[in-house]
Amino acid sequence: MKPAFRHSTHAPQTSILSPYLRVATYNIHKGVRGVGPQKRLEIHNLGLGVEALDADLVFLQEVRHFHHREARQFDRSSFGWPDQGQAEFLAPEGYDVAYRTNAVTKHGEHGNALLSRWPIGDIGHHDVSDHRFEQRGLLHVPVTWHGMTVHAVVAHLGLMHGSRVRQVQRLAEYIAREVPEGELLVVAGDFNDWGERLDTPMRDCGLLRAESPSRTRQATFPSRLPFFSLDRIYVRGLRCVSTQVPKGPAWARMSDHLPLVAELELA
Repeated sequence: MKPAFRHSTHAPQTSILSPYLRVATYNIHKGVRGVGPQKRLEIHNLGLGVEALDADLVFLQEVRHFHHREARQFDRSSFGWPDQGQAEFLAPEGYDVAYRTNAVTKHGEHGNALLSRWPIGDIGHHDVSDHRFEQRGLLHVPVTWHGMTVHAVVAHLGLMHGSRVRQVQRLAEYIAREVPEGELLVVAGDFNDWGERLDTPMRDCGLLRAESPSRTRQATFPSRLPFFSLDRIYVRGLRCVSTQVPKGPAWARMSDHLPLVAELELA
């Protein structure tokens, strides 16, 4: 199976007039919620949500390209399982799409995706799995923004702290090898950092956490009563102007995570 990849033929609209790079990260929980007979398909609502974020770059985790059992469970109607991969389906009109698989399961797979309002270059993927029970990867996509290259890396780290520390070390090695020094860099995703202990090792990689000037804590998990700041945006060469987490019943319904949005400018 070849991962989804698409170039758009549409020029950026609103962002071309803005000096800010608006980025969002969102764990979409594979487009479904609930278990058993209560299981429901949320991918159509997620499409509306992603469009409402109005972000230049959308970093997505737990995205499916295919899943045979769920495709059978949810009828392939206009309100059922999409014929496209979820990254392609969620992309607003005119966005470029990059996707790579992280984990292969019995009935399908899932991975990371980037949706970009700006043109993208060659897609890179780096396996950072720490053990055989968790398949994890980094999706690396160079994006051309106002004539500059922004390296976007979508991350979804492990459930154990030791694994996450080792994965950050591999991230640092990957950046040193694949991202030219001095070029802009955004690393965003679900870091699973329950104890808020990754900012220091990320800083050692040259990456600062994107926080609003007020340093308001932005909790994104669980979506119905957010308490943990698991979803993060880290930057190099950029400065955070503001952050926000969309909240409300509609957002709480679509995934177990809420999205995190940040406005960035050149540092």
